[in-house]
Formats: sequence, C-alpha cells, structure tokens
Amino acid sequence: MKKYFKLLMVLMWMLIIFYFSGKPAVASDQDSELIIRIVKFLGLDLNSVLGEMASFAVRKAAHFTEYFILCLLWFNLLYEKFDLRKAALYSVAAVFMYSVTDELHQMFVPGRAARFADVMIDLSGGCAAAASRYLTLKRKGIEIKKTEAE
Repeated sequence: MKKYFKLLMVLMWMLIIFYFSGKPAVASDQDSELIIRIVKFLGLDLNSVLGEMASFAVRKAAHFTEYFILCLLWFNLLYEKFDLRKAALYSVAAVFMYSVTDELHQMFVPGRAARFADVMIDLSGGCAAAASRYLTLKRKGIEIKKTEAE
C-alpha cells in the first residue's frame, strides 16, 4: 500500500507541473510577480536586487525546485527496490524524460516555448536532489540493496 501511495505522490506532482506548464505566458508572469511580492513582504525586494531579471530568476528557480521535488519523489519510490546508485540514476532519468515532454507540451501553450535551457535547469534540480538524497542515505548507513537480477 505504501508503494502505491508513493507512486500516487509522483503522479500528482507530475500533474501539478503539467498544470503550471499549461498556463499561458501572461498567467505564468502573474504567478512570478505574486512570488516576488510575497518575497518582498518577507523582507527581500527581488526587484531592487535583481532589477528586471527578478521575474526571470523566479521562473528559473521554480523550474529547479519543481524538478528537485519530482526527483525526490521518484527516488523515494525507487530506492527500496533498487540499490541507491540505480535509484538515483533512474530518478534523474525520469526527471529528464518528463522535463523534455513538459517542454514539448509548452510548445502548444499560448506565449510559451520549448527551451533546452529549461530542460538543463530541470535536470540540474533533479541531479541536486538525487545527489543529496543518495549522500544522506549513505551517511545514515542505509544498506545498498541489490536487485534480484544482479
């Protein structure tokens, strides 16, 4: 039952990413501006620090964060079945494949486009998540599991 819940979490997060990617550019820009206003309310004026790059930085940070979380969810699903190294690699591969399909999806959304740079940002978020989870589990002494095929 726990495995199905983990899979459900992965699928739900992928749907959330799909939802945000399906927003037209105007709505996406409004979301970025909302984040900038929230951060300003919390004491950091991104517009004064980054100028016109603030919205761009928020959007790229969102890419990184979305796929960081997606990779953690994939890793959480896979590491009990595979050894840690394979779980990390499979998780990053899943993030990469979903990122590519997500960028293709954006080609059909008004004002949006597919960008290779976004795939690389997504992939870097996935790699950071996989590396941090892998190292955390290794440090905790989690045994590396071998698959039945090995």
